[in-house]
Amino acid sequence: MTTTVVDAVATHARANPMALACVDLESGQRWTYSAFDSAINRVANWLVDRLGATSSARVATLSRNRAETLILYLACVRAGAIFVPLNWRLSVNEVRQLLDDASPSLLFFDPEFELSDLDLENYRLSELLALSQSYPDGKLSARCAFDETSLLLYTSGTSGRSKGVMVTEANVFWSNVNFNLSNQVSHNSVFLCDMPLFHTAGLLTNARAPLTAGGVLLVSSGFDAGKTLARLADKELAITHYFSVPQMAQMLWNHPEFSPEKLQRLQVYATGGAPNPAAQIERFVNAGIPMSDGFGMTESGSNFGMPVSDRQRLIDKAGSCGLPYLCLETRIVDGEGQALATDQPGELWVRGPCVSPGYWNQPELTAQVYVDGWFCTGDIARKDQDGFFYIVDRKKDMFISGGENVYPVEVEGIIAQLDCVAEVAVVGVPDSTWGEKGVAFIVSTSDLDIDKVRQHCETQLARYKIPKEFLLVDSIPRTGTGKTIKSKLVEQAKAQ
Repeated sequence: MTTTVVDAVATHARANPMALACVDLESGQRWTYSAFDSAINRVANWLVDRLGATSSARVATLSRNRAETLILYLACVRAGAIFVPLNWRLSVNEVRQLLDDASPSLLFFDPEFELSDLDLENYRLSELLALSQSYPDGKLSARCAFDETSLLLYTSGTSGRSKGVMVTEANVFWSNVNFNLSNQVSHNSVFLCDMPLFHTAGLLTNARAPLTAGGVLLVSSGFDAGKTLARLADKELAITHYFSVPQMAQMLWNHPEFSPEKLQRLQVYATGGAPNPAAQIERFVNAGIPMSDGFGMTESGSNFGMPVSDRQRLIDKAGSCGLPYLCLETRIVDGEGQALATDQPGELWVRGPCVSPGYWNQPELTAQVYVDGWFCTGDIARKDQDGFFYIVDRKKDMFISGGENVYPVEVEGIIAQLDCVAEVAVVGVPDSTWGEKGVAFIVSTSDLDIDKVRQHCETQLARYKIPKEFLLVDSIPRTGTGKTIKSKLVEQAKAQ
C-alpha cells in the first residue's frame, strides 16, 4: 500500500485560495477553493465523529445533482470512508438491492427519494452543511490511502445484476490526468456538469477533472436542452468544456432555439457513454463546434479521445473514439486472447493505473474479466493504420444473421446519417430463416419514409446487415446515463 496523498482541492486552496472552485447553479451558492476546502474538512470531521477514523464505512447518496454531493464525496476521501452515489432513477426495489450490497452506514437523500422503513441512519443532503457547521475545518490524517477504494460506483445495469465498481484515488487521479492533458483542461477551464453525479462521466470526468486542474465546476441539477443551450451561450458563465452522451447532443441540435453560434465559446465538446455517429460529429465540427468523441468505462475511467486541436482530423476520423490516453496500454484480441492485426475487430483489453481493481463483493466476476492485469472490456474494437480506435460494438450486442456477424453500432451509424432520424437502435432477434435478424427502432424528427430508410441502407451496407424490420417509436429506453437498454427492445421486437 502506498502512502501517496493527492488532494487537488487542498493544493489549489493554498495556491489560489480566492479562485472560484464550484457554483451550484440551482441554489446560486458559490465557493472559492479556500471555502470549498474548509467545507470539505468540516464534513470530514463530522464523518469521523460519526464513523470513526479510516473506517472504510460506506456513505451513500440518493439525490439529484447538487454541490453538496461533491463536498460529501471529497469529505469521505479525507475521512477514510467510501462514497456510494446511487442512481435515483432506479426503482425502489433496485435501490434497496444496492443498499443491501453496499451496506452503508449513512444515507443522504433528496426528499423526493425518501425510502420508508429504512433501518439506516439517514439525512437530507440539503442539511449536510448545517450538520457540519460547528465542526473544525482543520485537516485530517484519516484519509483513504491512494490505492484504497474511496468510491463505489454501480454500473447502469442494462441487463442482469448491477456491479459495484471499486474505484481508488489513484484510479481517479490518473483518469483525470488522462482526460485533462488531452482536452486542454487548465485552471482557466469552466465545466458545466449536467451528467448525473452517480456515474463516472458526471462524478469524475465532469466534476473531479476540472477540480484537479484548478478550474471551475458549474453543477446543474440535470440536463434540460433549452436551459443548457442558454448556459452554454452565457458570456458571464464563460463555459469552456461540456461533456454529454451523444443523445444529449442530438437533443441540443434539434432544439428549436439551437444555433451553432451559441456553442462557439466551447474549447471542447466531449462525448462518451455510447457511440457517437460519425454524421453527428461531422455536423457539429462543420458548424465550428469542436466535438471530440471518446471512450471510457466505470471500470477504467477515461481511456481514449480525439485530438481536439486538429479540427480536420476530427472530421477525417469521425466515428473513431480516438487515440489512447497517456496512462493506458491497449490490446485487441481474438477469442483466445491473442493479439490481432490492424483493422481486425476483436475484444478491447486495457491496462493502466486508471483501471479499477475489481468488483465489490464479486470476486468470481473480477477473476473472469481481469487477465494478467488486463481488463477485458467486453467491447469489440478495431485499430486503423494511424493508431485510431473504433468501437465496433458491445460483444454481447453482436448477432449472427445468415452466418455473418452483424454489429448494430455500424448499422445505427448509417441510419443516423439521415436528418429525419433523431435516434436509432438496432437489435438482433431469433429468426427461423436467418438464425437472427436485425430490427431497427427509429425515433423520427419529422415525417419519415421507411422505404427511403431501407433504400439508404441498401446503398451503404451489405445486404445481410440491413435490418429486416424498421419500427417507428416515440422513444428508445435508456439508462440514467444514456445507454440503450437493448434487452427491452429485444422483448419488444419479439412481441411484434
